Amino acid sequence: MPKTALITGASSGIGRAFAQVFAQHHYTLILVARSQDKLSDLQQTLSAKHGITVFVIPQDLTEPNAAQQVFDQVEQQGLIVDVLINNAGIGDYGEFAAGDWDKLQSMILLNVLALTQLSHLYLPDMLARGQGKILNVASTAAFQPGPMMAVYFATKAYVLSLSEAIAAETAGTGVTVTVLCPGPTQSNFAETANMGAIAAMENVSADNFPTALTVANYGYRMLEQEKVVAVHGLLNKLLAFSPRITPRSLIRNGIMKFMAAGKADS
Repeated sequence: MPKTALITGASSGIGRAFAQVFAQHHYTLILVARSQDKLSDLQQTLSAKHGITVFVIPQDLTEPNAAQQVFDQVEQQGLIVDVLINNAGIGDYGEFAAGDWDKLQSMILLNVLALTQLSHLYLPDMLARGQGKILNVASTAAFQPGPMMAVYFATKAYVLSLSEAIAAETAGTGVTVTVLCPGPTQSNFAETANMGAIAAMENVSADNFPTALTVANYGYRMLEQEKVVAVHGLLNKLLAFSPRITPRSLIRNGIMKFMAAGKADS
């Protein structure tokens, strides 16, 4: 019997790439995202190309009790989730004090609450079966404070810390937890997070960044190798390590300068 992977944020970016990767490895897929149309298109494409079964659950994970609703729908289908990919996440650029509260709250609900609740819902059954894998998508942002994207960086630090803690708790049980920490990636994340306002990014081409499929393939390999913290790319590994030996005042001031808005937005 093929194993089953549940992937959140599956309609675009790294989540869509994860769906492609797991389809190539002949998993049954459960794809969760807000857009019914995008999910249906992906369902048809992957089913036809790989001959696999693909279930879709259109669900906004920022809504109250959304994670429980996803869990209940999967239960109703009689499916056992072997791999949980908590990929869904959003960011927003701008000063914390001037931020739109609804956006900030949605970020916390999606990046933190939904990820935590889905992990909490699926982990007990994995432990009871003595097998299962969870991959949480964090970011290189998890390793330092992020002025101008304060809440986003903070939520990813939470994901990193939570994932490492659960990995320690589940060691030797047959269940593994991996936290994937990519840097900038070719996706629509920067656009939706309004990161085009960052002056340092004005002359940087997206082609300089790895593709979402490259990152997803790396994440899949690290999941299979039972790696706990997986930072993609040598430069990102160096950046993730640097806070250990650099005074925090230098880190936050340096990031503040990097994140400064361009002239048109200042």
